[in-house]
Amino acid sequence: MKERRVVVTGIGSLTPIGNNTKDYWTALKEGKSGAAPITHFNAENFKTKFACEVKNFDPKDYLDRKEARKLDRFTQYAMVVAEEAMKMSKIDREKINLEKAGVIWGSGIGGMTTFYNGCVDFGVGNGTPRFNPFFIPKLISDIPAGHISIKYNFKGPNFTTVSACASSTNAIIDAFNYIKWNKADVFVTGGSEATVLQPGIGGFNAMMALSTRNDDPKTASRPFDKDRDGFVMGEGAGALILEELEHAQKRNAKIYAEVVGAGLSADAHHITAPHPEGEGAMSVMRQAIKDAKIKETDVDYINVHGTSTPLGDIAEIKAIKKLFKNHAYNLNISSTKSMTGHLLGAAGIVESIACIMAINENVIPPTINHKTVDPEIDKKLNLTLNKAQEKKVIYAMSNTFGFGGHNASVLFKKHTS
Repeated sequence: MKERRVVVTGIGSLTPIGNNTKDYWTALKEGKSGAAPITHFNAENFKTKFACEVKNFDPKDYLDRKEARKLDRFTQYAMVVAEEAMKMSKIDREKINLEKAGVIWGSGIGGMTTFYNGCVDFGVGNGTPRFNPFFIPKLISDIPAGHISIKYNFKGPNFTTVSACASSTNAIIDAFNYIKWNKADVFVTGGSEATVLQPGIGGFNAMMALSTRNDDPKTASRPFDKDRDGFVMGEGAGALILEELEHAQKRNAKIYAEVVGAGLSADAHHITAPHPEGEGAMSVMRQAIKDAKIKETDVDYINVHGTSTPLGDIAEIKAIKKLFKNHAYNLNISSTKSMTGHLLGAAGIVESIACIMAINENVIPPTINHKTVDPEIDKKLNLTLNKAQEKKVIYAMSNTFGFGGHNASVLFKKHTS
């Protein structure tokens, strides 16, 4: 069977630094931080009192008030970005085969807000269960895919991938492969997460995974910096419309990029710590390059996982140096988590969008907040520190790694013909 080509025809974004794709990309180029004191709950007694929250978001601005109440925040976010991506794609649903149009979503945790609030309400009661009938449908991780498919009448493959922080990259890769092998023509794919609440912050604090730089939240997410002390929790969502090339060309769709390669692996090492030599990270990048049928020297930009943790940043850099060898010094590398924080299961999609926009505008978004060189990180590497850089970008790669040892990498190409 001939492999079919897969392109991006729509983009949707809802992030801590912009509530649509245009604003998100502008903020990335300008190096804006989305970190600020937590407003979703009273964090006075928590070790970490700040996060990268989505700002000025009222679900009633996007969704019917009654319908919005039936959705957890992570699903509300999903519906908003799916709508932006669908509008951008200009797909006429009356002219496509809806049985070959699907939804593959990603979320690492799902409806944590719904689960937490329901359990708190039960816990303070007298033991009589009075759970809302929407309790289960709101919290299950698959539900955004279901709601999106119902809204657009997409009757093709429909599911959600769960691989912690690699979830939405897994979703993109699955959608890419389903189209490539003629199991579908069109997908809404992406991911969403909404975990800035008590168990989210408290749970990650208990693991000592979060930054506690409460005196200076805006600079707390500082990938590759010697003084990094953990990641900053983010929230939000992103969506792409992936489409088979000829299917898109027949309807004269605008093509923003081509998806050309993907890689998946497991560290098989530890439930939370990366392999110290970055073996799994190197494997997925190698796979993505092989899948794309290109050479390591063709890659122009890597949007790294770069969470601002002491172990993770070093392991990924080791993997890049081992795989790319001398070309590692020609690459642009950046971590946009320095601006958005870590969106957990939605990290991969918003960072893939950053790669696609870099390809379209030939601008590399920066790694902000870098002040002190880490002697364990090669200072000759171009980590795009503190300021965006202009560069012609043909191939851009996005890496995401998750608890459990999950690794995923996806490779995008500037579309020419």
